[in-house]
Amino acid sequence: MKTKVLSLLYFITGFLFIVLQDRSSFFTGLVIKTLIIPLLMILFMVNLRPVINRSHWLIFAGLLFSWSGDVILEFSQKNSNLFILGLISFLLAHIMYLTVFFKTPGKNVIFGNRIYLLIPVLLYGAGLVYYLYDDLAEMRLPVILYAIVILTMLGGAINRIKKVNRTSYWLVLTGAILFVISDSAIAVNKFSHEFVSSGIVIMATYVIAQLLIVVGYIKQFRENFE
Repeated sequence: MKTKVLSLLYFITGFLFIVLQDRSSFFTGLVIKTLIIPLLMILFMVNLRPVINRSHWLIFAGLLFSWSGDVILEFSQKNSNLFILGLISFLLAHIMYLTVFFKTPGKNVIFGNRIYLLIPVLLYGAGLVYYLYDDLAEMRLPVILYAIVILTMLGGAINRIKKVNRTSYWLVLTGAILFVISDSAIAVNKFSHEFVSSGIVIMATYVIAQLLIVVGYIKQFRENFE
């Protein structure tokens, strides 16, 4: 019951931010956005307490860095110099996630007979960098580095295929894919060209991605939780 209530509150808060982000004051938008990830953190703690596993703490740290990235990116609307700090926060979040994914006990299939699973990831990353390359200017190196890290995170999610139960695997993988889509939309919108409903695409994929990663990770340990 707690999980369902927290998940509902999480979606409602995310939905409110998406709806109001272009219609509310800066302060209202900031307050609503700062509530999104903490609800997910509470859901995580409720379902995996006591948090004594190192990987649990790394996922929690990933959520914490995501929350700080959310806050910083909101303030970057007032001061564009803060954008790089927001980028660093999410970079650290992805490092936390990919560390957990690759350290999950079991066979690392993408380093063996299933390395072909990385081909779509590599092609997507190369295509995205190629598309953005001429528009990045002084942000070229940071964005390429960020792309490498987030695609490595996606590779880590793919690599769990023989390590966890089927439900956990597909939830986390879908979440990782949506996270890549969200960050790609941010990059295209900021560095190449603004597109209609970019805020909706970015936040909707982000909110769903984080929930799927967290719930998928919990199901690795509590397959039948609700």
